[in-house]
Parts: sequence; C-alpha cells; structure tokens
Amino acid sequence: MDDSSRMWITAVPPFGPDDVGVLLSVDTDSADPGERIAGQLLNRGHEGEEGVFYLLPFDLSARYARTGDRLAVTLVAPRAVLGEELAEQAELLDAFADAPTEGEDEWVTLLRRELVTDFVPAEQDGEKQAVLLIDHVGPVDALAGLFDRFEAGESGIAVLNAQ
Repeated sequence: MDDSSRMWITAVPPFGPDDVGVLLSVDTDSADPGERIAGQLLNRGHEGEEGVFYLLPFDLSARYARTGDRLAVTLVAPRAVLGEELAEQAELLDAFADAPTEGEDEWVTLLRRELVTDFVPAEQDGEKQAVLLIDHVGPVDALAGLFDRFEAGESGIAVLNAQ
C-alpha cells in the first residue's frame, strides 16, 4: 500500500504555476486494491472544469501527517461508502474487510504515500489544503507523463478535501 514514488509537491498546469500542492498518482488498473478502490470512488465525483472532478469529503478524503522531515498523505474512505460502491466487487471489498478503522465513521486507509520535504500544506479558515489526485490507466514513469496524459484527455484530476 505504500508507493511513495508517485507523490509530488508541485504546481499543476491546469491550476497555474503558483499553486503548489500535493499531487498523488493512482493507477486505476493496478493490482493494488487501494488504488483500484480509489479509482472506483472517483466515479462519485462531480466535474468542475473540464477533466477536474470534485469529491464529497465523506466519500474519499486525504489526511496529512508529518514525522520529522517526512510528509505522509493517506487516502481514506468510510467503510459504509466502500460497501455501497463495491457491493458487486467482492474481491476489492474483501481486501479491506479486516482493515483497522479510525474514528466514529470508521474511515478505512486505502493507501499511504510519503516523501522527504519541507513543504507544509497551507491552511485557510481552518481548512487544510486539498490534495490533488491524478487517475490514469497503466504505469507512468514521470510527472511529465501524467501531465501529458491529462492534456491528451487520458486522465483526470480529482480534488480531495483534507481532514
């Protein structure tokens, strides 16, 4: 579940060169159940700008954690939402059947990525900076490849609220 090579602190071209934030890559065709579930939950999003989806914070969310010089981002979803969305995909749901949960809403960890950085996610009016998620099919070797796929209409960007 830990694939930190696909987490960046960067500006995302569709949003402009000055908006630096956390970007995660999710391969929706991956063998990893967390990536596949995250990709499935993106179907619950609502399109804003072309190719950019916004998710409700109670469907899929991100959490930041800092340990020393490492910033970690964890994607989480409530167990109830997983059950609703994946009722017909038992192989994915079973992968998280015994997963520990956090909080009264039983948030399940889908995946965790971290990297060494001095970047501190901004807060505004008590809200943490959103995490951007690029979903794509198949492996991508570099950040530029992700942006190329987005520009070609082969991937989408989701904006996830952070808890």
